[in-house]
Amino acid sequence: MEERKPLRAPALDPATVEPRIGSDYPIRFRALVASRERRALGDALGLTNFGVNLMRLPPGCASSQRHWHSRQDEFVYVMAGEVVLVTDGGEQILGAGMAAGFPAGKPDGHHLVNRSTRDALLLEVGDRTAGDEVDYSDIDMMVRWVDGEERYLRKDGETYLARIRTDEPDPV
Repeated sequence: MEERKPLRAPALDPATVEPRIGSDYPIRFRALVASRERRALGDALGLTNFGVNLMRLPPGCASSQRHWHSRQDEFVYVMAGEVVLVTDGGEQILGAGMAAGFPAGKPDGHHLVNRSTRDALLLEVGDRTAGDEVDYSDIDMMVRWVDGEERYLRKDGETYLARIRTDEPDPV
């Protein structure tokens, strides 16, 4: 067997990117995505206009809480396994080679759930338009900009204690 040479920029082996496990959601909303694994490939490659994540969903895990974005488009491609796409319109099964897209500003909450018995592998792509806000369809949460920072808020505008994208625990 021929030994593979190490890759160098602009190429990347996704296995070399440290996975982020779970979510920084307020604690009460984390269980659904607790075993989700994301590798931020776009960040590792220095991409700034859009993000690319390699996401692994073990059985029973969801990609996120059901949500939609005000200004950012999202695209998901199923590379392996099977997931259930849940939207306001109902449920659809997506298998390897299938894709879904979510236009910015369309209030159609969506997420993917792995209800199978094996891991699903997805490629997740989204733009990085400034000022994006997120609404969560089924839970008391939204993302808004407060004092120049993205924050998780309750739908009445009251803030959860954790800031977005930190490792700080949220005691709420």
